Amino acid sequence: MMLRPAVEADLPGILAIYNHAVLHSTAIWNDTPADLANRSAWLRDRQAKSYPVIVAEENGEVMGYASFGDFRPFEGFRISVEHSVYVAEAARGRGLGRTLVEALFAPARALGKKVMIGGITAGNEASLALHRRLGFVETGHLPGIGTKFGRRLDLVFVQKEL
Repeated sequence: MMLRPAVEADLPGILAIYNHAVLHSTAIWNDTPADLANRSAWLRDRQAKSYPVIVAEENGEVMGYASFGDFRPFEGFRISVEHSVYVAEAARGRGLGRTLVEALFAPARALGKKVMIGGITAGNEASLALHRRLGFVETGHLPGIGTKFGRRLDLVFVQKEL
């Protein structure tokens, strides 16, 4: 498995992983799959802000990706970023999520960021456990603030000092 910065050619693989999460999980609270133009705009936005998009590649195939972006679009939050990490179903359980999240720490520090935040659906024990192992602490629980698959969802915020 090789980690590297994402390029435009990775977008179909990123899109497939993203849309799988949209359609089959509560990891992304969207109901409608994205298209290639959406993911292309997302990648360009990250690159314009010097925010990393890191892919894990195996045999030429994108097996996972991670990135971070602004936590909130106000100047007072400039020291904080919110990250995301997604792993293809076929690559889960191999430690790839941990590797991808860890790969975000140095670029965040290099940009002067002090805090990394994650928003995780309550009940996603695998993701919560991963983040605990990486030193994230739970700092908020917002009950019933979203919906997916016809049910209300709770959001758990975790954060790590960088």
